[in-house]
Amino acid sequence: MSSEQTASSPEESESSEEAENSSPRHAGFKYAVGRSIAAPLARLIYRPRIEGRENVPRDGAVILASNHLSFIDSMAIPVAAPRPVHFLAKSSYFEGTGFKGALSREFFTSVGAIPVRRGAGQAALDALDQQRQLLDEGLAVALYPEGTRSTDGRLYKGRTGVAFLALQTGAPVVPVGLIGTDRVMPVGATMPSVKERVTVRFGEPLDLSKHGPATSGKARRHATDEIMAAIHALSGQELAGVYNEPPAATPIEKIKQALPHERR
Repeated sequence: MSSEQTASSPEESESSEEAENSSPRHAGFKYAVGRSIAAPLARLIYRPRIEGRENVPRDGAVILASNHLSFIDSMAIPVAAPRPVHFLAKSSYFEGTGFKGALSREFFTSVGAIPVRRGAGQAALDALDQQRQLLDEGLAVALYPEGTRSTDGRLYKGRTGVAFLALQTGAPVVPVGLIGTDRVMPVGATMPSVKERVTVRFGEPLDLSKHGPATSGKARRHATDEIMAAIHALSGQELAGVYNEPPAATPIEKIKQALPHERR
């Protein structure tokens, strides 16, 4: 910060603080230490089958777009990837108090998680902006085009946010197929099982620029469909053919879901 910026009004200070808080706190020393310990230990205990690691660029911005079956997906990808990977996690994981809160905060920081407030509308746009900033720094980010975990094992339609980021930043997309994470840690389980094995498949990088600019809804949709087709080829899941959305609770929500709109 320059000397001219050191003195500012309360309004300017508040704006600066908000801008700072909106910037992603990408992992640093804690992640480096955590990954150096956790990754070899996890590979030793869980013996994951890792295929296609050579398809992940060793430097530069890259998006790892994966299917989503379990809470541990965000641990499986960083453990299997040949480079540090960042992903977004619910801000509540970082905001707890006491020993349990501190433990949660340290764990998620050590595995490369970035806190974000989830939701639709502005919250979703803010999350996209944080991911774009990480990509602008030449980092690797992991995203789930389905938006949320599949509870029935099927692969749902992809939302266009991942394609938007790829088309906006020019970052290649490496499709990822996760197999067996839902058996290692099913929904509701508190600890992962060591009896099951996970398979992580990294596909060849996708250059989506041929679909058009990020401002084109058609380009985003076609690019998203290409990403999901690649994920499907790696995971072998049954296709759901619909978006993974919670049941509408009100008539207004039912109308909104029925009307054509872009899912980010």
